Amino acid sequence: MKNDRKILRKLAGEYFIAAQDEKHTENMRLHRAVNDLNQIRPVVLIDEIPFHELDYDGSLALHCEDPILREAEEYMRQQLFKWKHFPADMFLTPYIPVQKIIQTTGIGVEVRENLLATDPKNNIVSHAYLDQIPDGNALEKLHVPELSYDKKTTWERFGRIADAVGDILPVRITGHKTHVALWDDIGRYHGITNIYYDLAERPEFMHALISKFTEIYISQYEQMERLGLFEICLNDIHCTPALSESLPGDFDGEVVRRGQIWGKGHAQVFGVVSREMHEEFCIGYMCKIMEPFGLVYYGCCEPLDKKIDLIEKIPNLRKISITPWADNDVAAEAIGKKYVFSGKPNPSILASKLDENVLRKEISGILSACKRNGCNCDIVLKDISTVGYCLDNLLRWEQIVMEKVRDW
Repeated sequence: MKNDRKILRKLAGEYFIAAQDEKHTENMRLHRAVNDLNQIRPVVLIDEIPFHELDYDGSLALHCEDPILREAEEYMRQQLFKWKHFPADMFLTPYIPVQKIIQTTGIGVEVRENLLATDPKNNIVSHAYLDQIPDGNALEKLHVPELSYDKKTTWERFGRIADAVGDILPVRITGHKTHVALWDDIGRYHGITNIYYDLAERPEFMHALISKFTEIYISQYEQMERLGLFEICLNDIHCTPALSESLPGDFDGEVVRRGQIWGKGHAQVFGVVSREMHEEFCIGYMCKIMEPFGLVYYGCCEPLDKKIDLIEKIPNLRKISITPWADNDVAAEAIGKKYVFSGKPNPSILASKLDENVLRKEISGILSACKRNGCNCDIVLKDISTVGYCLDNLLRWEQIVMEKVRDW
């Protein structure tokens, strides 16, 4: 423990100094402007990073033996690494977060799957899900979970870290974000291929299934609100900027209401279904879950460029994800000044030697489409499965894209 404390205290001192940089205040201002539809310039973030491929100098290696202190060490090392090498428009929070621990009774079924990995160090693997909900009888197993806040364990974790570094760097207990992945969940329990067959051949069964998961999500979020498990100071929501003057509203200092935070939803498997199916089997259910939230961000990897009119039926919509498989011009024209265009450049460009000409063309296409249509825009590089163990790919990506947005 003595050695762990020594390691963590040195790191906390470095983090504290880095977090005082005035650039953080400016970057936060840029984020708020985009989300409040008063853009100064587009903002850029890089997330979901394969850090195991980047440790060229040993600065990402973990040395603490205590598992709780080791988590705090990993958080600071990764944040400092990003800030040093490819910060884009990130900002460091001036504290170490300790997230509230939630216990759940479960929903009645568990994921069963076969995995296939090409890189044992990478957490990105291939999943083959085994069907746990094949019919109506299995559907009866699903039930609303009962949630509880494990305050004792949370405070024990907080106390361990605060005792080590609290006099150098504040430690703060934080709540949770939202992530409504109805069809991702169904895919994990029912199987992706089964979804596509059943949407066409067993629509009544699929409506019963999605209705059950909608009930589960609504109940979970009602419980989280009642138990005070949401986070009021959201910096990001699923990798994209979340700061906004429109939120949090009137906060009593205790319970965070859904109307004070972002709701986040998507339906990635619906990237290859018709508009009619997307509307029938997703949008109405998503509206029920999202209605209480103050602002809503919708979309992930599914192309939505030709479905904006469907998506904008969701209450309190503020931001829409536009993937590499979408037509930027079509999306930007439909989004206009009404919502934030959250552009997602293709991360596969980093898997081998970076083609800078291809990157410049891609980013220019996003920015020109947004500029022509008056869109507020953030650009988020995420889902980075690999950079080919080449840090320079990320360094050059960040440099080129930041040059582009600074010329806005």
